Amino acid sequence: MPTTTAEGVDLFYETAGDGETVTFVGEAGYGAWQWGWQAEALTGPYETLVWDLRGTGRSDCPPGPYSVNRLAADLEAVLSASDTKRTHLVGAGLGGMVALAYAREYDRARSLTLCGAAPNGGEVNENALRSLHAPTDDGTAIRDSLVAAFSEEFLTEQDDLVAQICEWRAADDATREGFEAQVAAALDFEAPPLYEVSLPALVFQGGDDPVVPTSAGRSLAADLPRGTFEAVEGRRLHFVEHARAVSDRLAVFLDDV
Repeated sequence: MPTTTAEGVDLFYETAGDGETVTFVGEAGYGAWQWGWQAEALTGPYETLVWDLRGTGRSDCPPGPYSVNRLAADLEAVLSASDTKRTHLVGAGLGGMVALAYAREYDRARSLTLCGAAPNGGEVNENALRSLHAPTDDGTAIRDSLVAAFSEEFLTEQDDLVAQICEWRAADDATREGFEAQVAAALDFEAPPLYEVSLPALVFQGGDDPVVPTSAGRSLAADLPRGTFEAVEGRRLHFVEHARAVSDRLAVFLDDV
């Protein structure tokens, strides 16, 4: 289980597969489990790199608040440690903000895929974002907090998968302290001038996402010089609920870059 250190903070990451690298950057509070579907679909033709943000999972949890620029610097440390010269970035929520900041400040990114990302913290519904978190030792609270992440149909019809997700969250999600430090980063974020982010960009947005409105996703895609918008059914974790459709579209996008 490789780790690297950024300003004294140990950061966990893991890689699999060969080929061009696709690096996943997660939503506030969620562990690496959130990328299991996309990583599995891409591993083989691509090398996939999944890492835990500071404050989450197997990475250290220093006191907050954090900033998006600090998290982007962490990402640079991970990519340097893994000897990744160039990479496609896939970010969800806070991770999408980190990807945008990274693309402006560093030179390794080849493309951006942004899931439920906002161009600034003012577009984020703070109460809805906070509702995603639950104590990792409270199974009932974890299950209840999925309401903002998944549709009612998914939660009622996918009992086994929902139970598995709850187990993964109990094992891998952020503590309250880590989550709050990450939320602070998201709420304080202001994207760099988007016209300067000239990489190919694919923007997914859940049609019923309570955290970031569809209008923000459309605006983000429109303001990126090479942005494309893709509406997806579902809520905050639309890329999990509709994993096959998102993974298929992502694969086509990456193949065309």
